[in-house]
Amino acid sequence: MLKERQKERKRVKTIAVASGKGGVGKTNVVANLAIAMKKQDKDVMILDADLGLSNIDILLNLSPRYNIQHVVNSEKTLKDIVVDGPHGIKIIPASSGVQELTALDEFQRLKLLEEFDAYDNATALADVLLIDTAAGISGNVAFFCIAAQEIVIVTSPEPTAITDAYALIKVLFTRYQEKEFHVIVNSVKSPKEGFEVFKKLSMVTERFLNISLDYLGHIPFDDSVQKAVSLQKAFVDIYPKSLASKQIFEIASRILDSNCNVKGTLQFFIGNLLSASDKTPE
Repeated sequence: MLKERQKERKRVKTIAVASGKGGVGKTNVVANLAIAMKKQDKDVMILDADLGLSNIDILLNLSPRYNIQHVVNSEKTLKDIVVDGPHGIKIIPASSGVQELTALDEFQRLKLLEEFDAYDNATALADVLLIDTAAGISGNVAFFCIAAQEIVIVTSPEPTAITDAYALIKVLFTRYQEKEFHVIVNSVKSPKEGFEVFKKLSMVTERFLNISLDYLGHIPFDDSVQKAVSLQKAFVDIYPKSLASKQIFEIASRILDSNCNVKGTLQFFIGNLLSASDKTPE
């Protein structure tokens, strides 16, 4: 019976979106990608995994009462904490004080698995789960990246952003044997600049790590992006004809059309996530 139920569950593409440093617009990219995918008839969920600084809710002007910590502590069910974002995207909110997700005890692990299992069983959950990780190269970031099926690195033309993106890729490769990375270059002046940034990053990873990167595309520096942030709205919604919106839709299409093997259900990802906690430092 369990096997039959598992077969009926929706296969979920899990994508960790990370950056080597803050300030490159990663969370904004995640929010707008989610909406672009939703507009392409995909059910999308965002896991706000920036565990110390929840940003998705602020960016989209949401006010969640509860977060994943309440689930771990058996105070709320997963259904209780999931909030609806624009166009019906689902968001699992984070908040300060949940860093111990990297060190759950056995009871907490089982609780989290049970909650995702129950929610997944009751709901056709999502086609895509986007995981908005914290910036940097901490154990928490690795924790989510190595559990996901795909890793997307967001960087920008700033030299420090490129250097830190490389540092993150190096950590994930040397410590956790991750070999496949996709790259988005944000806030570029031109398509040429975006590709030049990718080429720099790709050359150094190929030379020193012997791995190749996949270029998903660029997002141009666009006044509409900052205006949308100020209004706590997604720029693909209020400036749908902007160059930034056009690129987001193209990148979303590339991700959805990729040949990634969608390995399993959401519960499968959570199982990977909890196994990853044994591999990453606290």
